Amino acid sequence: MELIVPPDGDVLYPTLGEQVCDFLEAHSVFGPGDLKAQPYRMSEDWQYVTYRSYEHWPKKHRNAGRRRFKRTNVSIRKGAAKTEFLGQIAFAELHPHAPVRFNGYNPDGSLALGRPVVDPFIPLLANAKIQVEELAYGALKVICENARIARCFCEECQGDLCHWCGEDCIGPDAFDVGVDRILRVGPDGKADGKCIPVATAPDTNDGGRTTFNGYDETHRLYLPTEKAAVTTMDENLGKRYAQDPWGMAVTTAGEPGQESVAEDNHFEAEAMARNEVERPDTFYFHRQASDGWDMRKFSDRVEAIREASGPDLASRTDLEQIAARWDKPKANKGYLERVWTNRWLQQSAQAFDIGRWNNLYVPDVIPPRAFVTIGFDGARMRDATGFVVTDVKTGLQQLEGGWERPHDAPDDWEVDELEVNEKRKELFKRFRVLKLYADPPHWNYTVGSWAATHPDVVEEFWTNQRRRMFKAIQAYEDAIASGSVKHNSPTGDNDGDLANVGDLTRHLRNAGRRSTNLVANEETGEKVWILTKIHPDRKFDFCMAGILSWQARMDVLPKVPKPKKRVFARIR
Repeated sequence: MELIVPPDGDVLYPTLGEQVCDFLEAHSVFGPGDLKAQPYRMSEDWQYVTYRSYEHWPKKHRNAGRRRFKRTNVSIRKGAAKTEFLGQIAFAELHPHAPVRFNGYNPDGSLALGRPVVDPFIPLLANAKIQVEELAYGALKVICENARIARCFCEECQGDLCHWCGEDCIGPDAFDVGVDRILRVGPDGKADGKCIPVATAPDTNDGGRTTFNGYDETHRLYLPTEKAAVTTMDENLGKRYAQDPWGMAVTTAGEPGQESVAEDNHFEAEAMARNEVERPDTFYFHRQASDGWDMRKFSDRVEAIREASGPDLASRTDLEQIAARWDKPKANKGYLERVWTNRWLQQSAQAFDIGRWNNLYVPDVIPPRAFVTIGFDGARMRDATGFVVTDVKTGLQQLEGGWERPHDAPDDWEVDELEVNEKRKELFKRFRVLKLYADPPHWNYTVGSWAATHPDVVEEFWTNQRRRMFKAIQAYEDAIASGSVKHNSPTGDNDGDLANVGDLTRHLRNAGRRSTNLVANEETGEKVWILTKIHPDRKFDFCMAGILSWQARMDVLPKVPKPKKRVFARIR
């Protein structure tokens, strides 16, 4: 399952990506590891990310010749050589002959051979300087120490003049490599560019001339000083217009609720997928295991890791060896699921069987004049508010009138009460409503006015009454398990795209479970559990409305009006 935004569309943007990939495979070497100093070869994933990262606006566009994206964020599972890839991109951005910047168009509209960066300055940020040196900077250091300025591994050159730089393939070193900086050396022997490892923002002497920012393992960047450093570095990208600066971040899914840079980036990508960002300037590539794998089963774990890896990485990985780690005593299963399946929301913490829910999707809609029940839940100024309608006859649920607080909303944002009332009236006109259960907090007066208008239909259902709520949750869980409930909220699994997820499905995925001290069953000792946010910033109000709507259906089902028999008389 992937979240790629902006997605590939019908319009093909001109890109320097192919040139950059070819250049790296001709001139670069692998960094630390089993392939150290051997000629570099790009995986299919990294080729794709490079192609997208170096997209430019086409001819006749108002920004023709400029980069399409100012930032690339990559999120993929542990062991995918993310740090190596970031080091390779930094190598190209630092190299004196790499085709990484716009240098005109060809007659067919494609990009001409790119040019190198003039006087590059590249800070590589991680959560501590020692980690920077061990991670992206360490990879770049090994690459620069083993790759010479004109060395070319391609078959086209074979020891003759390099077709990239026009120089002898056995040339002088291009880099002066140190522990705390790598200098690009110009023809006159003087420093002509620099890369440095940083744990905080670059100092004012360097920060203003950034041409490329690298952010490694951004799930570890969550301290205020680290997030401030990222903000400062991002702001510095606008200062050297002629060099069209940009940045790249690579990471694995982090700890939910830690408010790391990686988490912020993922939330932004989800907002982009929902078209809530008007002018996105970021490319986001995220791959994870989809919902539905039972991580208690060894075979399912293997397939979940395979899906999170992608075909290329999976072919080079001992999947069963990784899956066996779950069976070790005292294994941190939440951590293993997060890093090896790259899931922000661990399946073990979710309240409902997401795989089963996905299988209950149908593309139908509830017909007008159907007998229905409605659930209403939400908050005026926080999270979300919405109605979920259930067809009493078929058990089909659909979300109606969902309002969610935008990710960038001001502090005084709140749901428009007029819109909520109008939606309630519209539902009562469109359907034959038998019961509406509403959680009254935050909407006391509104729900009270509905009950006054429809005293036999509208009823308060306090979700903080734990025993009653537990029974309603259990009924909904049983309905999902048995297939009694259906829904028309897209799951995203139909095409493997996380962007294609309906709001009701998304909220159900966001619902976690929290045990209480109340005993539900004296014989078994089962405790009452209630719904809770699986993550502080993820809403599940529509899921709660769905539970209330389903409970209302269960309560009215024995009282559903029977259709009247139609009697036909012969007319002579």
